[in-house]
This record gives sequence, C-alpha cells and structure tokens, in this order.
Amino acid sequence: MASPRLFTPLTLGGLSLPNRIVIAPMCQYSADGEGSMTDWHTIHLGQLALSGAGLLIIEATAVSPEGRISPWDHGLYSDANERALARTLAAVRAHSAMPIGIQLCHAGRKASSRVPWEGGGQLPLEEGGWDTLAPSAVPYSPGQREPRAMTTAQIEQLKADFVASAERAARLGLDLIELHAAHGYLLHEFLSPLSNRRDDAYGGSLENRMRLLLEVFDAVREVFPADKPVGVRISGSDWVEGGWDLEQSVVLARALEARGCSFLHCSGGGLSPDQRLDLGPNYQVPFARRIKAETTMPVIAVGLITEPEQAEGILVGEEADAVALARGMLYDPRWPWHAAARLGASVHAPNQYLRCQPRTLKGLFD
Repeated sequence: MASPRLFTPLTLGGLSLPNRIVIAPMCQYSADGEGSMTDWHTIHLGQLALSGAGLLIIEATAVSPEGRISPWDHGLYSDANERALARTLAAVRAHSAMPIGIQLCHAGRKASSRVPWEGGGQLPLEEGGWDTLAPSAVPYSPGQREPRAMTTAQIEQLKADFVASAERAARLGLDLIELHAAHGYLLHEFLSPLSNRRDDAYGGSLENRMRLLLEVFDAVREVFPADKPVGVRISGSDWVEGGWDLEQSVVLARALEARGCSFLHCSGGGLSPDQRLDLGPNYQVPFARRIKAETTMPVIAVGLITEPEQAEGILVGEEADAVALARGMLYDPRWPWHAAARLGASVHAPNQYLRCQPRTLKGLFD
C-alpha cells in the first residue's frame, strides 16, 4: 500500500525531508533583550523537534537590533546571539535529526512593538521603543509614529545585515534559510504600493518594488552553502484594493525561481489594518495553488490547516508540495504522530517514547 502523500519525502534544493509537514516559524518574544535565545527556546524547539515533522523553521529572526518586532525578539546579528543559538541547537540536535532552518527578517515599520500578551501595539520611545525604518514615511496605522524612509545607504546596510546573518546561519550548520517577505514586514513593505511610495529605483513600478527582495535573495544565496536551500515566504495578497496581490506574486515567484529560489512559502496579509478576508480552513491555500501552477519550484501552503485529511487533500490535489502548521502545532505538538495514525502511515519517534505506541497501531513508529 502506498504511503499517504503527506508522509512521502520532499527535496528542497539539496535538502531531503522525510515527510511534507513543516513547522512554520512562530515568534516567541522570549529572547533576553539583546536578541539572544534563552532556556525557553531550548524547551520550545526541543519539543517541536521530537514531533515527527519533516522540517522545523526557527522563528522570525532579526538581522539587526532595530529590525526586531519587539525588544524580546530573537536576532542573529551579534556574536552573543550566535553563541546562544549554538547552545540551543546543540541541545536539540543531540536528541533529534530533524532538519532545522531559520527565517531571517527585518520588521520595518512594524518593529518596536509590545509583546502580544501586552496588547502588541507600538512601544513608546519612553518605554524602550525606537524609531523604525520603512520604504516610505507611512505608518502602519493612524496615530503611530512615522517610520523613517530609508536612504540608499540604509538599504545597502540592510543587504549587508542579511548577508551577515546568513553567514552566521551557515557557521551554525542550519539546514535552510527562509527570507521573510510577508506579513507587513520590511521586505513586504517594499513590495506593496500601499507602503512603498518611493520615486527611486526601489519604488514605483513592480520591477522596482521587487528589486530589494531580489537583491537580498541574491546576496544571501551567494554566501549560504550551495547545497542548502534558500527560500522566501510571501504574502500572496494584502487583501486591500490597490495593494500587493496574487498577480504580482506570480511575477515575483517567477523572478525568484529564475534566481535559484528553492521554495516559496505562501501566506497572506499583515501589511494593512484595512485588510478584508474570509477566514476559514485553507483560506490561504489558493495562493499556493496558483504559484505552484505557474512555477516548478516547491510550494508550501499555510492557512488554518488543522486536520490530517485536509492536509493530505491539499497535496493529492496538487495545490502545494508541503503544508505548514504553526498555532496548530503549538496546540498539538504531536500532530504528525496523530496524522500518521489517522492516515495509516509511519512516523519517526525518539527511542524514549517508543513504548507509548498504541497497541492498535503497531506500525505507527518507523
């Protein structure tokens, strides 16, 4: 009997995944204030690395201090950051062979925010906030401090920051890099005409608005090992009239593929509080479906994918090559085990847990 599609291998660039379940990046807002990982990350990533998924991607990781979403965000811009991440990776890798990637990010005008459990609004300067950067001096929402429109020199520094973080990721032996160009953060801000009102080489036409992301991709691809994948997460649409949309996403996807992009991770929204969407199961899968139809690189789908049969249907229907779970994986860190049980597949489990295999599922753990 053939394995369910969800539990067949997938290759991203030179990286082979045992199955098509991806643990999406999830911000924890639990770094030490200087951007370095703490014991929380060891516990958090450790449990996820025992889940049986095919790939774990570390949360949005800032390439500079001002690129953090909050003062407690993880970063990879200093030697201290690199040492802390090395300790966490050593602990996790001692007990799991799961491939581990990292998402590199700059939060742009959405930086300097409170943590979600404190409301998530913009952090005032007098409370430890900072002035933010953006393509243009257009705040995310009315009443917020205006971001500073980036100069050409600051754009060059941004590219250098992404390269430096990618070099640190390479030294740490991370298996994959994902560039965060979604959810209203800086690279997405350059893509969208709602946030990018520049009149230079980085604004105006679609070609110009894509320029920064493509240049960052090229620069990161050059310094990360050639046999390891570099991909991009995009928002397929701003869900706002006159904003970034799926047709522009297709053009971007083709341009990235031509540059050797290893995969595209298709999310949506996050750029504007005016977004209008119909929230429901698979609500972002149409982005992946269209990109997959228009390119040959692997595509990862997200969007309230919660049930094993639902995930299997997306893959069997050729809507995506892999599915990513975030909040659903936090709710059920053994989701891959339960999916394998429901679909009649086998999944990896650590030796210490083999005794928990149900008597009615003798072939569950491979």
